[in-house]
Amino acid sequence: MSTEIAPATLPAGPATADSLARSARTVIATEAAAIRSLEPRIDGDFSAACRTILACEGRVVVTGMGKSGHIGRKIAATLASTGTPAFFVHPGEASHGDLGMIMPQDVVLALSNSGETDEVLFILPVIKRQGIPLIAMTGNPRSSLAQQADAHLDVSVPAEACPLGLAPTASTTAALVMGDALSIALLEARGFTADDFARSHPAGSLGRRLLLHIADIMHRDDGIPRVPPQASLTEALMEMTRKRLGMTAVVDAEQRLLGVFTDGDLRRALDDRNVDLRQASVESLMTRGPKTVTPDKLAVEAAQLMEKHQIHALLVVDADNIVVGALNIHDLLRARVV
Repeated sequence: MSTEIAPATLPAGPATADSLARSARTVIATEAAAIRSLEPRIDGDFSAACRTILACEGRVVVTGMGKSGHIGRKIAATLASTGTPAFFVHPGEASHGDLGMIMPQDVVLALSNSGETDEVLFILPVIKRQGIPLIAMTGNPRSSLAQQADAHLDVSVPAEACPLGLAPTASTTAALVMGDALSIALLEARGFTADDFARSHPAGSLGRRLLLHIADIMHRDDGIPRVPPQASLTEALMEMTRKRLGMTAVVDAEQRLLGVFTDGDLRRALDDRNVDLRQASVESLMTRGPKTVTPDKLAVEAAQLMEKHQIHALLVVDADNIVVGALNIHDLLRARVV
């Protein structure tokens, strides 16, 4: 007759609000200490890793198993988005054909907390045979992986946050932070700019803010509301209604901007008993010297200008003050700039 043996467990305590909060604070403190312990290890090996990647004519190939693999995927994504071409290869898949993705001009960044992960060690001879530089990120500087690396990044931690000392917690946080440190050091060394970042994130909100120009969203040609200075109030209102931007430009014969007539100007005219609305020209009611932008400015700059001056529409002019476009807050909303 067989006897089932229950697995060992820690004594369970009452899950009070205080005990839960105490546990969470302990985790945060443990992981914060792990991160602080990394700073003295930014040394010659770190500089060597950076120089190796900067000299790389191919890509950084990141690999790792289990939780190290998850962190490796994030590091590869961060490198790729900050100017260092990179991708992740699963070490198990690498030994079944994916090693063909790694070329002699690449650099391999291998993650393993123990530095003895079989799947990672198994592919090292092929990598070394091709003369591919190897950067290791481990928690054991004396491990097999660390010893075979051209540069070793020490991410060992005083303790895991897991009370059993089993679940990768502080160690994965340390590896993630070291990966971020490597990525940002490379970003600064390359002179990577916000515009460069936006080009690799064109669909994101940051990409839209950094790449979208006023010329991309403004109304052009017949879509621009405009009237001559002698136009009547009725003519100006009809133009505003047709173009649906809540304003109209007032321009001379060469299309140079003289002023703008807005819904606000209309309300002020209606409230002024000295204005004969049937006889007044739009020139006598318009706002002179309105806020304008040029088409080469970023759309986000138009949003900032509208917010600063509490206005909802802008005219777009060229270097000669000729009206070439118009936009309002709804155009910015549709473009998801604001």
